[in-house]
Amino acid sequence: MTIVVTGATGHLGRLVVESLLERGASPDQVVATGRNTERLAELADSLGVRTAVADYADPAGLRAALDGADRVLLVSGSDIGQRVAQHAAVVQAAKDAGVELLAYTSIPHADTSQMALAADHRETEQLIRASGVPFTFLRNSWYLENYLPQIRTYLEHGVVGAAGDGRISAATRADFADAAAGALLDPTSAGRVYELGGESWTLAELAATVADASGRPVTYTEVSPAQLTEILVGAGLPQPYAEALVSADLGIARGELEVTTGDLERLIGHTPTSLRDAVDASLATLVG
Repeated sequence: MTIVVTGATGHLGRLVVESLLERGASPDQVVATGRNTERLAELADSLGVRTAVADYADPAGLRAALDGADRVLLVSGSDIGQRVAQHAAVVQAAKDAGVELLAYTSIPHADTSQMALAADHRETEQLIRASGVPFTFLRNSWYLENYLPQIRTYLEHGVVGAAGDGRISAATRADFADAAAGALLDPTSAGRVYELGGESWTLAELAATVADASGRPVTYTEVSPAQLTEILVGAGLPQPYAEALVSADLGIARGELEVTTGDLERLIGHTPTSLRDAVDASLATLVG
């Protein structure tokens, strides 16, 4: 069986490749694809997997990369505004290759979520369903890594948001990657929609966890969407990106990133990394 992982030169894709090997896949059965030739060469050298240059914006290159594939993981692209067209090219290449499974990294409750970031995922899921290619949807909640790099800022200024008491079922990239690997290797995963999330917590609980772990006062301040947009733009973020993040906070307030299915734990076979463990590890790097 040949498994193709797209976006393997990115953080999540590489972790999926590593997890496939840890789960027993043979390196010669795994094809890591991406745009960065240097990173692809490093993957081949360090992990022994096959590699292929593939750009979501290059349909011909995608068709060549997916030729002979049995199973494919489509890691969602990062080019907001272009993602649906790029994803459609991968779906078509998978259909042309006659793959037995196309797995896609989506977002929780993609069919109903009102978050701005959910629109591309919802449309991609619709494209995949309409293609007739057997699919698995991996609806990943937020990465813990979305918050951990900001711990220094939290220690200085606290946590600020517009998420109210909404809960975030976050997990590490490594946990989500391992779930993807598990689904790719599971012969029964076709047709399944996995709602994936770890321990759930509010932004106020995030602040309390950082405070408890660091021994320093850290508070959560709730602001209006307009105020949060102003804060984020003032911090140097482009207006469209700031608005997308505010939309995400409003989605959190509506419960759109809370996941209670237990799918992640079942796929990876253990309890996902907790918020406290992740915060402790990040604080240790700051001290170090």
